[in-house]
Parts: sequence; C-alpha cells; structure tokens
Amino acid sequence: MRHVELTYTLRPDAAVPAPAAPMRNPMMDVLHAVHERGSISAAARAVGLSYRHVWGLLRQWESELGHELLVWERGQAAVLSPVGQRLLMAERLAQARLGPQLASLKADLERVFSQVLDSDGMASGHELVMYASHDHALNVLQEVAAGVSTLCHPPRQRLHLDIRFSGSVDAIRALNEGRCLVAGFHTQPFAAAGSLSARTYKPLLRPGTHKIIGFARRSQGLIVKRGNPLRLANLNDVVRTRARLVNRAKGTGTRLLLEELMQQHGIVPADIHGFDHVEASHAATARAVFEGSADVGLGAEYAARAANLDFVPLTEERYLLVCLKSALETPALKTLLQILRSRAWTECINSLPGYGEDHGGQVAAMKRLLPWWD
Repeated sequence: MRHVELTYTLRPDAAVPAPAAPMRNPMMDVLHAVHERGSISAAARAVGLSYRHVWGLLRQWESELGHELLVWERGQAAVLSPVGQRLLMAERLAQARLGPQLASLKADLERVFSQVLDSDGMASGHELVMYASHDHALNVLQEVAAGVSTLCHPPRQRLHLDIRFSGSVDAIRALNEGRCLVAGFHTQPFAAAGSLSARTYKPLLRPGTHKIIGFARRSQGLIVKRGNPLRLANLNDVVRTRARLVNRAKGTGTRLLLEELMQQHGIVPADIHGFDHVEASHAATARAVFEGSADVGLGAEYAARAANLDFVPLTEERYLLVCLKSALETPALKTLLQILRSRAWTECINSLPGYGEDHGGQVAAMKRLLPWWD
C-alpha cells in the first residue's frame, strides 16, 4: 500500500498563475510535462528546473517506486513507460473526481489566511454559505467575490462564498433545511409543465417563500474524443454505435438532463452501454473520456475544452440560484447581488467558453425564469 501526504503552498501574489491541476505533485508535474513535450529538457524548462535536477528526480522516483517511468534513448523523443502513463492517468482522474471537494478546501484555506494576513481583506467582508451543483463559473465567482481573480476588477465589498458542492436536488433541500442561504441548480429551457424537471424541482420550491436569482446560461452536450471518431451527434447515435457512456449520479442536474433527453427520444437505460458508469463531476466525466474508459459523456462545454476534447452541443440550460425571500435583506446576499449585476462580472462570465450572462443578479418569481412552472 502506497502512502500519500498532502501539502499546500501559500502564495503571496494572487496574480501568479494557478497550476493546471487542483493539487500539485512534483512527480506528476514532471511526468505530465514529459508527456506533453516529448523531451526531458523541454519538460525541465516547463517546470522551471534544470535538466540535471529533473533527470536526478526521475531516477530517484523510479528507485522508490520500483518501476521504470520513462522510456528514452539518446537522440529520440522521451516517452512515458506503460507504468508512467497509467500512473499519470490515474492521478489526473482522481483529481478530476475530487475537484469539487478540493475547490471547497482551497477556498476555506484562502479565507482563513486572508482574515489573518490582509488588513483590507475578508475580515471586512461578508460570508455566505451556498450549496450548489458543481459548476466552473461558481469557482470563478468565488475568486471574483474574494477579490483574488485575475479576470476582472475586485468588487467594492468582498464576499467569501463558502460553496458546498452537491447535486442540484440536494442543494435545494439543504436550503429548505436551513443549512445554507443560497442554493444553485440548473434546468432545461425546453422542459414542459409535466416534464421530469418540473416533477423533480416543483415540490421543493414554494412561491412567496423562495426567490429565483439569475446567474448564467451554459452549453451542455456530448463530450467526445478529439475528432469525434464515432461521429456522435445525439443520443440516438450513442445508442446506435453502442458507445460507452459515462453518467452522473442520481440527484445531479446533469443526470436529470440525460433522463429528460432520453424520454424525448424514447430511450431507456438498457439501451445505453455504460449507463451505470458514474463519475462525480464534469471534469471527471471529461477525464474518463480522455483516458479511454468511456467514449462519451454528457457535460458542460467548459469541461470538454479544458480537457482538450471535442464537444457536441445539445442544449443551453439556465444555471440559477435560489434563496428564501426572507434572506434578500441580509448583507451577504445584497453583496452577492451587487457582484452579479456588475459590468465586470458580466464581462467575466461572457468570456468563459460555453457560458453567457443570463439575468445576472435579477431577483424573479418562479414563472419568470422557470419555463415549466405554469
């Protein structure tokens, strides 16, 4: 059994680019750089180390693990050994699966350090607990609200968003049980009054008690390998080609979307190869396709682009926030609404691949933003 020790780095400058992986490991960084660049010298430059140092690290790691990590001959490109490839693939998939939890942990650590170290930081701001379906735009909003984002100017009043990622249904339940002030969920614009979305969400929401807050629209579709080798254009193609699907867990908005689309096309779970193969996030879905354990997954466009995969759009959906009407006058929620209504945030959300502004910060009744409410 191999043992793992977790560490983190406290960086003084928020403008320093964040690592591609949510949690860094020197060996994985070097293996990834070799895999991407095909030489030890180029990999050394990418990670900011000398050739001699990287070569010594590789020999040390191979000795400790008891496996060859690199296949290399002078004058030829360096490639990862089969063990090195599997090791890198397994680590990146594990990080993708743990992405929501790692993002929450990172935000908590940044908040507590800001309270201690920044005289003008979060000590003078507000804190808001949110349960939400995992979404990249929420991670960006979290950084913008805290004033540490490089994508736009910091808000006048900073806000710590304590986001607990869960499925859409569980997020609204957390709101109703008093575990948070705001919940985030997504729903399809084509859903009718008798749809699965309506039957799932409607019992959880009450007019006069809840208020809907506009947040964003995002593109959802099929995440496929580069070049879309199976030529998948819709769910019928997934069934016809027996493509291996990677699914999301019950209670998530993306699982709900899949089942909604399946009903429209008369598809049942038994028709889909891999319907019970479940991953925990959009990033993990994309990673499963990238690593080859699945041929296709339903997910957000941003996750596909971030993993260097192709994307087949199927629908644009609304990502919405919901709160109790009684919470609208709290300082934290007022600050959130100001941020969402700002020009800086509008430009920020519109710059993200697969996203767009949609009634940002507008407080509305159910029937205005939920097409199936009536």
